Amino acid sequence: MRAIVSEGIGTGLLVVAVVGSGIMGERLSGGNMALALLANSIATGAVLVTLIFTFAPISGAHFNPAVSLAAAFEGGFPWRRVPGYIAAQVAGAIGGVAAAHLMFSHPLLVLSHHARIGFAQLFSEFLATFGLLVVIHGTGKRAAVVPLTVAAYITAAYWFTSSTSFANPAVTIARGLTDTFSGIEPGGIPGFIAAQLAGAAAATLLFRWMNIEESK
Repeated sequence: MRAIVSEGIGTGLLVVAVVGSGIMGERLSGGNMALALLANSIATGAVLVTLIFTFAPISGAHFNPAVSLAAAFEGGFPWRRVPGYIAAQVAGAIGGVAAAHLMFSHPLLVLSHHARIGFAQLFSEFLATFGLLVVIHGTGKRAAVVPLTVAAYITAAYWFTSSTSFANPAVTIARGLTDTFSGIEPGGIPGFIAAQLAGAAAATLLFRWMNIEESK
């Protein structure tokens, strides 16, 4: 239960940072979308470092259903714990949207009208999540550096992906409930999640093959 609560709070605070910094960046940037995205990416990367350092000893600091599923597939995480983790991550993410909206005097939950559709966006999410899991698999044995590598990757991926790197099914669902800078129209959510899970699976299978080859 402590681990599940940790996942819920950690994911919630991550989404507070994503949505809140998006609102603040848009308000202060004077219409300069590049400046708003810069603020959004820096805030997200910074909070990700601190949250992983904070909650990793308790729950592993997944904050992402794709990460939990990959960890279970690799045998490093019990499958029986996956449903509780995913439920906590989704609930925490939605709570994070509501908290961010409350801070900025927005309605608690509002369906987004920010369309993110098309092959380019889906491939972007596949690649964003593939890269995230590559970083996690590649640096996971050096636990001390994981918060830094993951946060650095996500900060960069905001800029080199056309979708601005959601790379997280729970966060994607929550961002469908904010009609702000960081939102996504609900119709685009299923495709994003499918692409994210495919990217996570591809990275996990790649590293399983690499580890088999290395052990020969």
